[in-house]
Amino acid sequence: MPPNPLQIPRNQLPRLLQRNPGAKSTELATRAQVSTPTMVRMLKEAGNTVLRLGKARGTRYFLRRTLRGTTTGAPVYAIDRDGVPTLVGQLDLIAPRGTVLDVAGMGWPIEQEFAQGVWPDGLPYPLQDMKPQGFMGRMFARLESKALGVSSNPKEWSDDDVLVILLNRGADTSGNLILGEAALDLWLHNKAAPQSVLNEHDTPAGYLAFAEQTSSRGVAGSSAGGEFPKFPALRELPGAQTPHVIVKFSADDRSDTVQRWSDLLVCEHLAHQTIRTIPGLQSANSRVLQHGGRTFLEVERFDRHGLFGRSPLCCLDTLEAALMPTTSTDWGDAGDTMHALGWLSLEAAAQLRTIWAFGKLIANADMHKGNMSFAPGPNMQVAPVYDMLPMAYAPLAGGEIPRTEYTPGLPTPKDRAAWLLASQAAQLFWDTARADQRISTRFREICGANLQELNRLITLA
Repeated sequence: MPPNPLQIPRNQLPRLLQRNPGAKSTELATRAQVSTPTMVRMLKEAGNTVLRLGKARGTRYFLRRTLRGTTTGAPVYAIDRDGVPTLVGQLDLIAPRGTVLDVAGMGWPIEQEFAQGVWPDGLPYPLQDMKPQGFMGRMFARLESKALGVSSNPKEWSDDDVLVILLNRGADTSGNLILGEAALDLWLHNKAAPQSVLNEHDTPAGYLAFAEQTSSRGVAGSSAGGEFPKFPALRELPGAQTPHVIVKFSADDRSDTVQRWSDLLVCEHLAHQTIRTIPGLQSANSRVLQHGGRTFLEVERFDRHGLFGRSPLCCLDTLEAALMPTTSTDWGDAGDTMHALGWLSLEAAAQLRTIWAFGKLIANADMHKGNMSFAPGPNMQVAPVYDMLPMAYAPLAGGEIPRTEYTPGLPTPKDRAAWLLASQAAQLFWDTARADQRISTRFREICGANLQELNRLITLA
C-alpha cells in the first residue's frame, strides 16, 4: 500500500500549531504545504486537542497543552453576593504557554490584543490576584506545598503551579472567582459544613489562640521583618457586613520593637476611620482588640458579604502589569492613565490622587501597588482603602526603631487640590493618634509633633 501523502502533515500538525499559536487555517495550510480544505479537515480530525476561537474564516487555532500530563480546561465560577455560584467562563491552556479566558465577559477591562481572551504569556490577570500571597501565602506554601507538588517558596511558583493550587485548593481566594470543579466542590463542602464563628464574647480568646498557633508554625516574615503576621477568622459582630475578617497581631513581649508594632496596628485602624471623613472615600471596617499581651487589628473583608457572598476584586499592581502601557510612579498617576484609557471616571481618578496624598501625609512609606484595589464595571470602582498606616515608623528588619523625620513637603500644582483635601483628614489622624491611650507615650509624642508640622505646612500651602 502506498504511503498516505497527508500522514507527514498530520504528524507535524501539533508542532505546527505550537510554533504558530493563533494562526488561521490558510496560514497553517501554507506552512504545511497543503490546501486550505485539507488543513481544515486535518484540524477537525485533531478533535479536542485543538482549541478554536472565532468563526468562519476568522477562526484561529491553538494546540491545547497539558498540565501535569493531562490535557484539560477548567470551568470558572463566580460567587455572587448571595453566595450562589454561576459559571462565567472556561479557562483553556494553550501551547507553548499561556491561557485563554474571556475576562471581558466578567466585566473586567481588556486591551484590544486580548479581545478574544488569549493570554499568551500566562494567566489572565483576574486569576493572578487569586494566588496565596504575603504572610498567609508563605504559611499556605509551608502547609500545602508537598501535597500539591509545588515549591515551599511562593516566589518560585510558575503560573502552572498557581493553576494547580487554584484548581485543588482555591475555595477561599481574594475576590469572587473559583477555578475548576474540585475547588468548587471544596467550597460547596465548606458551605454545607457547620461554620465555626466566634461569638463576640469569645473573640478575644479565640484570636489569642489563633495567634499562638500561627506563631508556633514559625513562618518566615514576621512583623520584625517588615510585615505583620496574620490569620483569617470568622466572628460575629452586630452591624457587620460579613463575619469574614483578616486579623493582624503583634507579639506578646514588652520590647520597644513590639510596642511600636502595636502602635502601628492602632494607627492603621485610626487611618481607616479618618480617611472616611474625605467625601466619596471608603475604607475597610476595622477594630482593635488587646488581649493576652497582644494587640489585634481585625479588618473586615470587603470582598465578602454575609457568610457566603462574595464580590470581585483586582489590585493595581496586577492591572498595571497586564494592561497599562507605562509604569506609574504613584497611585495618582496610575489613576490618570486609567482614566485616559476609559477605565476610570474622572471622579475615581481624583480619589486615587487624594488617597495617595493622605498616605504621604500620614507617613505611609509602603504604598505599593498591591495595596490599592478595584471592582470591575464599565468604569471600575475604587475599592475601600486598606493597609494604610505610618509605615515610615516601622521597626527595621533587625528590630531597631528608626529615627524618622516627618517631611511630607508641600504639594505640586498638580497635587494641590488633592493634598489640601487629604490634609484635613491627616490632621484629624495625627490629632486622634496623639490622644489615643492605646498608643505608647513615645509614639503619641511623635504624632503630636507631626501634627504641628502638618499645621505649619497647611498654612504655607
